[in-house]
Amino acid sequence: MASPIYSTIFKRNSVFVPTVFLAAFSFSIGFDMVTSAWWDSHNRGKQWKDIRSKYIEQEE
Repeated sequence: MASPIYSTIFKRNSVFVPTVFLAAFSFSIGFDMVTSAWWDSHNRGKQWKDIRSKYIEQEE
């Protein structure tokens, strides 16, 4: 298992560095989506997007 990973990713720096950046970017997006969903679910009804209709009249 370690040999194919080493030969494709870790052997050359020109492949390793973009792999690290891509993994960090992907993790960042995933983490942001998960934490935003968690925050929205725990603060439902308390955020501006939930109570806006009570304070802003619809423009016609």
